[in-house]
Amino acid sequence: MSKLGYRVAVVGATGAVGQQMLKTLERLEFPVASLLPLSSKRSAGKKVLFKGEELTVQEATPDSFENIELALFSAGGSVSKALAPEAVKRGAIVVDNTSAFRMDENIPLVVPEVNEQDLKEHQGIIANPNCSTIQMVVALEPIRKAFGLKRVMVSTYQAVSGAGAEAVDEMYNQSRQILNNEEINPEILPVGGDKKHYQIAYNAVPQIDLFQENGYTFEEMKMINETKKIMHDDSLQVAATCVRLPVETGHSESVYIEVEQDGVSVEEIKNLLQESQGITLQDDPKEQLYPLATDAAGKDDVFVGRIRHDLDNTKGFHMWVVADNLLKGAALNSVQIAFSLEKLGLLGK
Repeated sequence: MSKLGYRVAVVGATGAVGQQMLKTLERLEFPVASLLPLSSKRSAGKKVLFKGEELTVQEATPDSFENIELALFSAGGSVSKALAPEAVKRGAIVVDNTSAFRMDENIPLVVPEVNEQDLKEHQGIIANPNCSTIQMVVALEPIRKAFGLKRVMVSTYQAVSGAGAEAVDEMYNQSRQILNNEEINPEILPVGGDKKHYQIAYNAVPQIDLFQENGYTFEEMKMINETKKIMHDDSLQVAATCVRLPVETGHSESVYIEVEQDGVSVEEIKNLLQESQGITLQDDPKEQLYPLATDAAGKDDVFVGRIRHDLDNTKGFHMWVVADNLLKGAALNSVQIAFSLEKLGLLGK
């Protein structure tokens, strides 16, 4: 580290998450001495803004990481698998936003509000969890620590921006086509739809990523396996159903949990969440106050509301969890990891 900060590279700097990474580094004033925007050969030569300066995006190659101390990756799993080890060889710490390394037992999977100390075990690469997993574990960790956690059942209502800018464009184009009574020819969603694609406008598509042999999609299995890894609890019972809705930004989740302790009240959970880092409680049924994707978009926190007892299980609770999938679900969590690395004295060694 120089007196001015760290030498940072952002891989995938022209993408939606990469753009958010640049904005978040600047907004939160992470100490950056120099910033190197990287991308595929196709996007090389484009310009990005950082702290008012126009920077030219370069093609990412192994040699790009010479003298880089921190590399934030969000350019797809194949790019991460090829280049993240090369960055580490050259002395960089990698924070990877793809699924490439998440379930590698030697690579920490980190949400700073939940398992920051796992960063001490890193060997050069740190994995950023799936967007829908991140917001859920932020909401559940205070409850788990206070009352124990036995079961989690989640249904997600995920924004189209999680599938990329082209998917967002398709959603808006389809909406216009429907209003104009024009023919619709879906081409993108569901991503991983190797058999067919479906209309997303005015629809709900219960598939995110490819189906696995067990009938769950890869997105659902990510939530299941990542939650257990982050919370260090293979005995935790987790089930997920992931659905894509015609919302641009902001994932919503209906979460059912069962705690281990008897006699836990809704008010205890509300008070606990209200005092927790990174969480905004919005829960007043009398005033129709609850989290909305449109309100969470552009904000850093995870928003929680609709907390209520299950009517049949005294240890069961239901809640509604919402967050910006491009911020807390991706770019912000990556930058928070960078801050945690600095706090723990792990950067610039």
